[in-house]
Amino acid sequence: MTLNNSFAASNDEKKMIFNPFRKNPHADAAYAVYNAIVAQSRHPDFYLHYGIKDNVTGRFDMIALHLSLVFHRLHEEDEKTKAFAQTLFDLFFKDMDRSLREMGVGDLTVPKKVKKMSELFYGLLGAIKDHFDPKDVDGLTQALSRNLFDPEDPENAKMLAHYCFGQLDHLDPQGQIDKGTLNLLPPNDAIKAGGGQG
Repeated sequence: MTLNNSFAASNDEKKMIFNPFRKNPHADAAYAVYNAIVAQSRHPDFYLHYGIKDNVTGRFDMIALHLSLVFHRLHEEDEKTKAFAQTLFDLFFKDMDRSLREMGVGDLTVPKKVKKMSELFYGLLGAIKDHFDPKDVDGLTQALSRNLFDPEDPENAKMLAHYCFGQLDHLDPQGQIDKGTLNLLPPNDAIKAGGGQG
């Protein structure tokens, strides 16, 4: 299976995602974290072994899932961190807009598609966030199966649930995210760390 280059720039490109917020004090950090999220979301294991489709929707879903994990890690921090999180969120949708235009979507259609993407993101975030604390493997599995798989795929969704918990435990002690440092485990390691069999 060959991974397509659609939707997000490839990892080996010097410029993965453009930086539209150069005057924002959080811009460089958000840019670095977003690039790390995109790189992790493109990991072949998601598409080769865990049932995520190698298409625009699958790529979007993986970016949205990793953003949800990062936002959950940041949500109880101070005002500075909240401002960083907002910059990261804005960058996400700037990139969605840019990606759609590069794919040839017309100017009049792009805002509608970005709005739909925002609804999908909020839908995913709302469906999964309450299952993080306390850890609810079954609840998160069901939510991921409904939101990331068509048709539903409980087996792979459970692997992703363990993946999420492994990454959240790994992210918990990290205090440098709002400074532009994001360390994520490889998928197989995160699944094992989250109690699954990777």
